[in-house]
Amino acid sequence: MDQLKPSSANSCPLTPLTFLERAAVVYGDCPSVIYNHTTYTWSQTYNRCLRVASAISSLEIGRNAVVSVVAPNIPAMYELQFAVPMAGCVLNNINTRLDARTIAVLLRHGESRMVFVDSQLRSLVLESISLIPPQFQPPILILIADDDDEGDFTPNPDYYFSDTYENLVKNGDPEFKWVVPENESDPMTLNYTSGTTSSPKGVVHSHRSIFIITFDSLINWSVPKQPVYLWTLPMFHSNGWSYTWGMAAVGGTNICVRKFDARVVYAAINSYRVTHMCGAPVILNMLANYPRARPLKAAVEFLTGGAPPPAAVVLRTESLGFVVSHGYGLTEVAGVVVSCAWKSKWNDFPAAERARLKARQGVRTLGLTEADVVDPKSGESVKRDGLTMGEIVLRGGCLMLGYLKNQEATSKCMKNGWLYTGDVGVMHSDGYLEIKDRSKDIIITGGENVSSVEVESVLYSNPAVNEAAVVARPDEYWGETPCAFLSLKEGVGPNPPEYEMIEFCRARLPHYMVPKTVVFMAELPKTATGKVQKFTLRDIANKMGALATASRM
Repeated sequence: MDQLKPSSANSCPLTPLTFLERAAVVYGDCPSVIYNHTTYTWSQTYNRCLRVASAISSLEIGRNAVVSVVAPNIPAMYELQFAVPMAGCVLNNINTRLDARTIAVLLRHGESRMVFVDSQLRSLVLESISLIPPQFQPPILILIADDDDEGDFTPNPDYYFSDTYENLVKNGDPEFKWVVPENESDPMTLNYTSGTTSSPKGVVHSHRSIFIITFDSLINWSVPKQPVYLWTLPMFHSNGWSYTWGMAAVGGTNICVRKFDARVVYAAINSYRVTHMCGAPVILNMLANYPRARPLKAAVEFLTGGAPPPAAVVLRTESLGFVVSHGYGLTEVAGVVVSCAWKSKWNDFPAAERARLKARQGVRTLGLTEADVVDPKSGESVKRDGLTMGEIVLRGGCLMLGYLKNQEATSKCMKNGWLYTGDVGVMHSDGYLEIKDRSKDIIITGGENVSSVEVESVLYSNPAVNEAAVVARPDEYWGETPCAFLSLKEGVGPNPPEYEMIEFCRARLPHYMVPKTVVFMAELPKTATGKVQKFTLRDIANKMGALATASRM
């Protein structure tokens, strides 16, 4: 067989952009995007994306140039997930909750040549542009304007919007031949990490990795043809875990909402007969604790990730009719790569046990080559006893190319044939892994390792608790001890005494894991994707000073 070799016929570069082209043929007259009173079909979406790609290409900003988008989950945001790479550029979605200084840093670091800006965020972006030193070339600004303020540019003395998004659609070429990547390893996306534990880093993914993770995500979640998908997960968060392109692959209907609100979400579920949605555990919590929540008329598949969902939250949400699936992933792998593959025999278990099992991350998805939990020093696999903690490592075709302009950070996490995630977990005897914490979130008290996630799960089981986060507080005797930050459910009276929460935990946890400090807050600080900002809480705990606990022994 030596004479058989790859050819141009069987070596076409893999790219998820072909999904949209196919959707226009197979699902051409089916709804693709619904937003307020606007509905597009898949043929219209393909046409609009070609026109925008044509307009971007005509500006000659260069192949593989970075094009940024600062927008919520609106139709233009969805279209740009295709249009930017179809123009041969690298798509960079920016977190809409960042401040102007941080956005300026990202635009400079990525050398963004063009920025699409939602009309409600233009002052934020103009401020960020003004913070870029004059020696750097400012990017071209395009305004994504609402129908009622089309053409309202609000000029700046130095920087202004060159055009509106709809003008690009209107003037673009519908016959544009979109730019096929020369190589499937060409960069396609640039996403900056959320920065919950450290400074943001620019994660670069190729067309190939996005193609693989998109296919993998659809198969893993058993997404059928033509689902109705509600966008409660920000598209700027790892490109919506790849479901931006995935919905085109299966001809789904994308229900866009500008801002998450439990009332609006429940109304959308009922109005559009939503079948699928994604989000961090905080979204599950908000849906479960919505005072006017009622059981759903039909089941809704809900994929959660970003943090281990407390079993109590899973239990409450499923009682309303949501079918919760738990996945694990990170920006560096562009989506979910470990999930709790469900076994039919588990359906016979009590509800509490089912919820506990669903809180585990599970096993690798089909698109990932391997996942393991290893001793970070030796690199050897830890015991499969569900107790011995180690670092979660991954390998497979959906991994990032690396961090933009940061070879040191790339080499630090991608070594020995693995991606070292920085997440701490255990491996159970059945081969299912479970996250215990981020490595920086492990609390070491008196030589014992405390998983903040385990303590939080117990706190979530308290009927008065809405949100819970546990971090380390300095302690004069133990070095550090658990400090719990809590918000209470709507309607709960004055904050209960600190000792009541401590005793609640003492009855359910080993002594060394019990919080020694409890702080009540109206709401815990979070990133735009719903992750609790533990670095902020650690700062608060550190400013409290060391706790004198020797007398409490």
